[in-house]
Amino acid sequence: MCTAKLPVLVGVSFLMLGSKWTLAQDGPNLGVPAAPEEVAAWDISISPDGDGLPGGSGTAAEGKGVYTAKCLACHGQGGQGFLNDKLVGGHGTLGGTAPVKTVGSYWPYATTIFDYIRRAMPYLQPQTLSSEEVYALTAYLLFLNGIIIEDEVMNAQTLPRVNMPN
Repeated sequence: MCTAKLPVLVGVSFLMLGSKWTLAQDGPNLGVPAAPEEVAAWDISISPDGDGLPGGSGTAAEGKGVYTAKCLACHGQGGQGFLNDKLVGGHGTLGGTAPVKTVGSYWPYATTIFDYIRRAMPYLQPQTLSSEEVYALTAYLLFLNGIIIEDEVMNAQTLPRVNMPN
């Protein structure tokens, strides 16, 4: 067992005892309550059935331009991988010795793709894409993986109905 952290933890405990921190009846008296609008700004989860999807729409044709501008540098031409993960292909590889985890082979729900892009992409500028851009990118990735056709519109009604290969 490593005991190197023990003196630090004991020291922190003594510092806390001597500080002005106090325990309120319902917990530590730290910070301020979050305003409802602050909570709402972070409450952007999308469930597999599409609950929480915003308004807007997009097609793969629209998504190609967004992908070129915002995703190509990391994910390569047509989602084939570059600095970051490959997004296309890998169908039928999950049960093998070298599974290729992509949008088309691994992700179980199209709504999860939307949620991830909206929340975490582009990598250096997360949450900067509009809902239309996220729908378009999701449609483009689904199209590249042969899951939808190029002019199929993705929105809060159609996206949850996409049948993913996995």
